[in-house]
Amino acid sequence: MPIAPRTILLVEDNPDDEELTLRALARNNIGNQVVVVRDGQDAIDWLEAKGPYSSRDINDVPALILLDLKLPKIDGLEVLRRLRATPRTAIVPVVILTSSKEDRDRTEGYYGGANSYVQKPVDFTSFVDAVRQLGMYWLMLNEPPPNQPG
Repeated sequence: MPIAPRTILLVEDNPDDEELTLRALARNNIGNQVVVVRDGQDAIDWLEAKGPYSSRDINDVPALILLDLKLPKIDGLEVLRRLRATPRTAIVPVVILTSSKEDRDRTEGYYGGANSYVQKPVDFTSFVDAVRQLGMYWLMLNEPPPNQPG
């Protein structure tokens, strides 16, 4: 029996970047379900199965989190800190996918526990290629740790 592909959590407040990311995933035949949340508080609520996401299975952790840094309510670095502080999500792969060119953001992202930091390419072709490489590595080549109780 085939295993259903695990979810990708996309944390992105810019509708254009969201659409671009979803199109790039589709163009690269990445068939994982993508859940989109548009601010840091929604990301935390989704991961903790609270508020509007309270009916979600809290033990269904995403295969990958694509995290923007400049988010409303709670910024991406704080989302990352909270993820890493929770045993259930501490080892979920997190790729910071941002337009920030700030060295400080990149440094804080890695110190905060990001697995990768990718600056969003400006043109669609480069973006599709970047998403293809992310999907290939994190969803196909990377060996995640064995399932552990939440």
